[in-house]
Amino acid sequence: MSDTEGGKPAKSGSLFSRLFSREEKPAKTDNARAEEATVEDRGEPKHPGDSASQSAEAAEDRSPNAVPDSVPDEVPGPAPGQAPNLTLVDASIPDAVPDAVPAADTAPAADEAPSGWFARLRSGLSRTSSQLSDGLTGIFTRRKLDDETLEELEDILIQADLGVAVASRITEALAADRYDKEISPQEVREVLAAEVSRTLTPVAHPLEVTERDGPTVILMVGVNGTGKTTTIGKLAHRFRAEGKSVMLAAGDTFRAAAVEQLKVWGERTGAPVITREAGADAAGLAYDAISDAKATDTDVLLIDTAGRLQNKEGLMSELEKIRRVIAKHDGDAPHHVILVLDGTTGQNALSQVELFGKTAGVTGLVMTKLDGTARGGILVAIAEKFALPIHAVGVGEAIDDLRPFSPDEFAAALVAQDTAPPTPS
Repeated sequence: MSDTEGGKPAKSGSLFSRLFSREEKPAKTDNARAEEATVEDRGEPKHPGDSASQSAEAAEDRSPNAVPDSVPDEVPGPAPGQAPNLTLVDASIPDAVPDAVPAADTAPAADEAPSGWFARLRSGLSRTSSQLSDGLTGIFTRRKLDDETLEELEDILIQADLGVAVASRITEALAADRYDKEISPQEVREVLAAEVSRTLTPVAHPLEVTERDGPTVILMVGVNGTGKTTTIGKLAHRFRAEGKSVMLAAGDTFRAAAVEQLKVWGERTGAPVITREAGADAAGLAYDAISDAKATDTDVLLIDTAGRLQNKEGLMSELEKIRRVIAKHDGDAPHHVILVLDGTTGQNALSQVELFGKTAGVTGLVMTKLDGTARGGILVAIAEKFALPIHAVGVGEAIDDLRPFSPDEFAAALVAQDTAPPTPS
């Protein structure tokens, strides 16, 4: 901590180990399609911390010809006289409900009290908030705010993945008014919540679809297992509830389970799904999907993509090609490029945002799986470093467990407050 005037303490930097939270295995089911469909939704590594290595194996298992070294911009369309595979699904709900996708009647009531969502958000962030609360109670019970306690506090905040910059700002805010005075854990929580909310407020932007001449094209990207396909289904449900027509494109052509999972979501939401044969060119599918969306006056086109590690150059080049091909239809498209992040990832999420941002032109973020992680503070560090819009957060697999991002509610849940604090001025 740099020297400050007025007797404020000197700050020393700290480095901390990072721990990864568990990821749950998908439940077994007799329905083979639903069993496959749960793979991405629940994030398959079997052991904590294995997601990167398993994702790499999944990427390397692809056909060696999936992404040529030189990726042409030519769009491989269907054979002469052959139309793209357009799967039109019935909006009615079949009798057999796969375990991977919640039934439609789990959707929230229009008049649901906001407190219900806040309770789930707070429950989802309980591991993160417990870690913070235990640490604050341990260092601030009947103690004055001195150099030692400020250093310990900074350590706790960084261990919760809030980031060095945010941790420094919080300790400096406390030292400015309370240095060498007794301070309670609750007072620290209030300052912490206010600073977290102040950091997150500028980047809280719900995903908005404006009227335009042609479909609003939303490209979903991210590494394996973050929940891209499930997020697409939940967004489709939301747009349909708003009265918009929606089309889905199964751009993860190398993983049959992802295509089947998207079809199930299409059935649930009454949205047609564009598919192609296994291993087909994803850019060509995206081009065909936009053509169909225009021909049918569809309001929103959601395009799924294969999960890919941010350090796999060939796969990232494929993503660049998809964007170039989409732009041939509409120079402004894709209108949104949403990076889906797994809340259990921790510090690796920072490199994902950086590299996907450079390659795919990410315009906004969705963070899933905040329930069951002690690393929820990483969202604060991401906001501080990149200032990208945060559209929504998820705390479960139910269809209503993805909601527009509220910085006040997130900050209150992060520090285990009973109610969300007022938005700081």
